[in-house]
Amino acid sequence: MNILQAILFGIVQGLSEFLPISSTAHLIFTGKIFVNDLIENYPERWTAFMAVIQLGTLLAVLIYFRKDLINIIRDFLKDNLFQRKSFNGQSLNSKMGWLIIIGTLPVVVIGLSLKHYIEGAFTKNLIVISISLIVLGILLAIAEKVSSFKKDINHLNWLDSLIVGIAQAFALIPGSSRSGTTITAGLFLGFTRETAARFSFLLSIPAVLASGLLELKESLPYLDKSMTLNLIVATLAAFISGYLAIDFLLKFLKRNSTFIFVYYRIILGVLILSLIGFNIINA
Repeated sequence: MNILQAILFGIVQGLSEFLPISSTAHLIFTGKIFVNDLIENYPERWTAFMAVIQLGTLLAVLIYFRKDLINIIRDFLKDNLFQRKSFNGQSLNSKMGWLIIIGTLPVVVIGLSLKHYIEGAFTKNLIVISISLIVLGILLAIAEKVSSFKKDINHLNWLDSLIVGIAQAFALIPGSSRSGTTITAGLFLGFTRETAARFSFLLSIPAVLASGLLELKESLPYLDKSMTLNLIVATLAAFISGYLAIDFLLKFLKRNSTFIFVYYRIILGVLILSLIGFNIINA
C-alpha cells in the first residue's frame, strides 16, 4: 500500500462511515481493487489498518458534537448523581444520556454474542455486502414513503431509542451501514430526517468507541513501523472527510430526501454482483 492509496482509504472510510452507504462495503470493495494481495495474504494487517483509521471518524463525530456531548454528560451527572431527579423531571440533555445508553444495549449484547461470526470471513464477503446494500436501500426507500416526518428530538422516548438501537445492531451485517440502519429506523418511527441522522450520530459514539478500541487492541500485534506513515495520513484523511460528511448530511437532510443514497446503494450492490459474476473481482 502506498501513501496515495492510504489517503484514498481514509477518505472512503470518513465519507462512508456517516453517509448511509456502508463503510465496510466501500473499504472492502476498494481494497479488493487496489490492494487485493494485502487482503488475501495479510488479512490481519488489513483488519488492523481498518481498525486504526476508524478512530479518525470517531474523533470527527466527537469534535463535531462536542458541545452536545459536554451538555449531555454535565446534565446527566447533575440530574442522576449530584441533584438526583426522577426521569420525567430531568433535562432534555440528561434524558438524552439515558436514551443513548438504552440504544447502545442491543449492539453490545448482539455484538458480543456474534463476535466470532462478525470477525470471520463473513465480514469480507462481497456477495453478502452487495445484497445488504440493496436490501437496506429498499428498506430506506420504504421508510421515506411511509414516514410522517413530524417528530423531532423532543419526541424521542426510551422505546424509540431501543428500536433504533436494535436497528444499529443489524449494522453488524456487512454492507448494511450503521447510519443507514439507524436513520431508516428513525424514519419508520416518524422522525424528521435531520433528527434521525442526529440521533444516529450520537448513538454511534459508544458503539464505535468500544468496537474501535477493542479492534485496535487485538490488532496491535499486526502493526509495525512500516505502516506508521500510511496509518497517520489515512486516519487524518478519515477525520477530515468524516467531519465534512457529518456536516453535509445534516444540512442536506434539512431540505432533501435520502433517495439519492437509495439509488446509490442499489446501483453499487448490482455493480458488485455483476463484477463477481464476470469474475472481475473475487467475492
